Amino acid sequence: MELPAQRFRVTRADLVRYAGASGDFNPIHWSDRFATGVGLPGVIAHGMLTMALAGRALAQWVGGADAIVEYNVRFTRPVVVPDDDEGTEIEVTGVVKGSTDDGLTRIDVTAVCAGEKVLSQARALVRTRD
Repeated sequence: MELPAQRFRVTRADLVRYAGASGDFNPIHWSDRFATGVGLPGVIAHGMLTMALAGRALAQWVGGADAIVEYNVRFTRPVVVPDDDEGTEIEVTGVVKGSTDDGLTRIDVTAVCAGEKVLSQARALVRTRD
C-alpha cells in the first residue's frame, strides 16, 4: 500500500532556525562561500533536518510519533537550499511493506529533492493503532 506524498518547503530561514535549535552552526548550512569552498554545490540543509521532515511525514501517516518504534535512514545526497524566498522542496512518500512476527508494520520511506533521492534505506517499524 502506498502512502500519500507529503511535501515540505525548506528555506534558508528554516536552516537558521534549525541551527539555533540544534546548536549545529556549521557554515555549510549558511555560507555559500564556505559550502562551495569545500566542494558542495551550495548551502545544504542539515541532514538531521531532512531526516526529521521524513519522520514528520511518517508520524502523520501512522497517527503520531509515539507509534514509531524504529526509524533509520542513510543520507544519499545533500539538500541544496538556494538563497531566495522559495527555497527548495522535499517530497516524502512511503510504502507499507508488511508486518513483522511481533505485530509491527514496516514502512519504507523515500525522500526526493530536485528529482534526486536524498535518503536511502529509510525504513521504519511502527505500531498500528487499535
